[in-house]
Amino acid sequence: MKRRSAPEVARGPRMHAEFDLLADAYHKQHTANVALTGEGPEYFAEYKIVDLSVFVKEMGLAAGHILDFGSGIGNSVPFFRKYFGSGELCCSDVSVRSIETAQARFPGPERYALIDSRIPLPTHSQDIVFSACVFHHIPHEEHDYWLSELRRVTRPGGLLAIYEHNPMNPLTVHAVNTCPLDINARLIRGGAMRQSALGSGWKDARVDYRLFFPSILKALRPLERHMGWLGFGAQYRVTARCPA
Repeated sequence: MKRRSAPEVARGPRMHAEFDLLADAYHKQHTANVALTGEGPEYFAEYKIVDLSVFVKEMGLAAGHILDFGSGIGNSVPFFRKYFGSGELCCSDVSVRSIETAQARFPGPERYALIDSRIPLPTHSQDIVFSACVFHHIPHEEHDYWLSELRRVTRPGGLLAIYEHNPMNPLTVHAVNTCPLDINARLIRGGAMRQSALGSGWKDARVDYRLFFPSILKALRPLERHMGWLGFGAQYRVTARCPA
C-alpha cells in the first residue's frame, strides 16, 4: 500500500503548544473531570493496560517492544511496568512539556520519542502500538495518515490497540464537553475508528466496548468482559493486526 504523505497541519505548532500548556494542570483537571465516576485517573489508566494484557495473552502475541502513542504525562507508565514488565516501552508525544513531566513523575528505563510530522522509530520495530484517548484530539482528516504511520512502525503480525471515548454514551459526552482538556476534541464512533484502521491498511479490525459500571456498581464489573458487543460502554477498544 502506498504510504501517505504527512498532512501539512501535522507539521504545525497547534497541538504541540496546546498540550505543552495543558501538561502541568493535566492530572488535576483529569481527576476533577472523572470524579463523578467515583474513580481517579489511575483506575482508568490501569483498566486499559490490564485489558490490553489480557487480550495479548489470550491471543499469544509478542510484547517485547511496545509504543505508547500520545503518552502524555505518563499515566500508563507504572501499569506497563506492572503488566508488561519484560517489554521495552517507548513513550511518544507531540508535547515536550508532557514528556518532561512523565520522566519526572516516573524515572526509569522507558524510551521517549518526540513526535513531529512522523513517529521517530524504525519501520517494523514494534510488537504493539497502544493509544489511549488520543485520536479524538487529532483532526479527523489526519487519522488515516497517523494510522498508516503506526502501521509503518509495527512489525508484520503486530497489534494495534486504540482506546477511545464512546460518543454513544451520554455520560462520556457530558464529561468531554465539560473538560478543559478536551476543548478541541471531536469524538469518533467505534465503527468509524474501525473503518479508518481498515482503510489505512490494518487487518482483522474489531471493536469491543468497555467501562460500563461506575464505582457505585463495581460489584458488576466482572460482567464487562462479556459485554463488549454492547455499544454503550463509556469507552471502546479497537484492535487490529499489521499485515505481512
